[in-house]
Amino acid sequence: MPELRLTRSDWHAVAIWKWDVAQDDVCGICRVAYDGTCSDCKVPGDDCPLIWGKCTHVFHMHCLFKWLNSEGSKQQCPMDRRPFVQETAPTTNRK
Repeated sequence: MPELRLTRSDWHAVAIWKWDVAQDDVCGICRVAYDGTCSDCKVPGDDCPLIWGKCTHVFHMHCLFKWLNSEGSKQQCPMDRRPFVQETAPTTNRK
């Protein structure tokens, strides 16, 4: 049997990512899915990361920053009105 030799001339890698949140969850501020984009972003991804609070609520970064910088926010979580404290790193056992 003859030996078959192949050479690769080009290679294109493809990767997908997903946030570690439930499929049907949406940002509590803009109501857009976490893997979508907030109103400030054009393309999903690193430009619109998620921020977890110690209260367990999750928001698009831009949505949360706008909220916290507004006069009415009083630096509170928009979902439960407790003082918003950012979680240092999300854990894998979150809902």
